[in-house]
Amino acid sequence: MQVQTHVDINSEWGIVAARQAGRKLAREVGFGSVDQARITTAISELARNIYLYANQGQIRIEEVAESGKRGMKIIASDEGPGIKDLRRVMEDGFTTSGGLGAGLPGVKRLMDDFGIESEPDQGTVITAVKWLR
Repeated sequence: MQVQTHVDINSEWGIVAARQAGRKLAREVGFGSVDQARITTAISELARNIYLYANQGQIRIEEVAESGKRGMKIIASDEGPGIKDLRRVMEDGFTTSGGLGAGLPGVKRLMDDFGIESEPDQGTVITAVKWLR
């Protein structure tokens, strides 16, 4: 049975709830503490981006199995302004919020698979997967 949860992101409490849900599922799937921290950090960054740039959206977290591997998939989606320059936001150090600029490149490094789709004025969907080792 595939475990799945979703958290609405429309406040800072949504960010906290998404982190907690992600850590809980990561533990249930069998990830060690280091990978649990990586997954939780990725979820936090994705949820924070939704809150800062789109005001609201959703984090979906699900257990996945493929080709004999097990893992976790995180899908962050919103209907916000979209990302006008995907190449630029994937550069280390790029920031529009005054943060450290780890953002999406950091999420990509923390996870094993990463994909992003975004259209100006239509929103963004980011998918990231972490596989059990």
